[in-house]
Amino acid sequence: MELSTNYEIIIVGGGLAGLVAALHLSKQNCNVLLLERHPYPHHKVCGEYVSNEVLAYLSQLGIDPFVVGATKISNFEMSDVNGRLLKCELPLGGFGISRYSFDNLIYRTLKNYGKVAFETVEKINFQNDSFEVITQSKKKFISNYVLGAFGKRSNLDAFLNRDFFEIPATWLAVKGHFDYDFLTNSVALHNFEGGYCGLSRVEDTIVNACYLTTLKSFKKHGDVSNFQKNCLSKNPYLNQFFNNAKPIFDRPMTISQISFESKKPVENHIFMVGDSAGLIHPLCGNGMAMAIHGAKIFSELYLKSKKENWDRARLEKQYALSWNQYFKNRLKTGRYIQRALLNPVSLKIGFAVAKLFPTMLTSIIRNTHGKKSI
Repeated sequence: MELSTNYEIIIVGGGLAGLVAALHLSKQNCNVLLLERHPYPHHKVCGEYVSNEVLAYLSQLGIDPFVVGATKISNFEMSDVNGRLLKCELPLGGFGISRYSFDNLIYRTLKNYGKVAFETVEKINFQNDSFEVITQSKKKFISNYVLGAFGKRSNLDAFLNRDFFEIPATWLAVKGHFDYDFLTNSVALHNFEGGYCGLSRVEDTIVNACYLTTLKSFKKHGDVSNFQKNCLSKNPYLNQFFNNAKPIFDRPMTISQISFESKKPVENHIFMVGDSAGLIHPLCGNGMAMAIHGAKIFSELYLKSKKENWDRARLEKQYALSWNQYFKNRLKTGRYIQRALLNPVSLKIGFAVAKLFPTMLTSIIRNTHGKKSI
């Protein structure tokens, strides 16, 4: 299909935030082009747990994650480095689904309404109240608005001179899928020295294991195999898992230079969504829901701006206000929790207090998740 060069909105990045925004706006007859590097389906480094807060919205868009085998999750458990365990029910519940299946499900639906091109974007220029988007293959597209959904850390962040990009990023994430007999209704977070590992069922009998660690901690052990054997396995739950689970991937997926620094929801007149706008610590288990919710916020505000004839400045201001209202405190809470978990003294005290006051863990989860279904 021959693509036009002019669009109302160009969305750069086809993760959850980009896909959902493209679907929402395309279904409302907006002229949208989604630009994504990799054809679907493909795997991504991700915890692959989603809060139920977004189920109602997904249903409005015609997306049902359970048709592709998503697993319902209602319980949470967490262990410290020595294997002391805390458990609670998830206030809203959630579901586990691989990005391989979830992104592809939304993409297949989007193809009925909108346009997608598999291109790597190299430059985004704003001039004379419009954007020029240039791809690696030297194609040029023009649009009135651009939505940045290009993930945790991208070459585009450097091109746009975003502040956080200059700050050294000291985190590494590793993900694998495994065949393992794991509780179908639980998501687990197990701590180890220098990081934490999430375990949850996705489709069928597949278990997603995704852990985050500091580069300093990882470099002590040299590679993934030695790190899992000599560091993660000091936690008895992780020791049992990695000794008995059968890897499905030929090798684990990794992503480095992960930054949790503050970002701006609007930069260079580009509306940022998902991890491009702000990355919540994986221990909070809510990044996927936040990406979907962020796409909803932008889409609804944009449609309102068209109806009421807002100018660009007003839309940018309203989006920044709404994004901060819904997510700024969640991100701040996530940073506090991470610092506490990585400090042996505060981790020990925190577990002792949580044992005495079990509702504390539920309260923390509420502060990193949405209050109700959107």
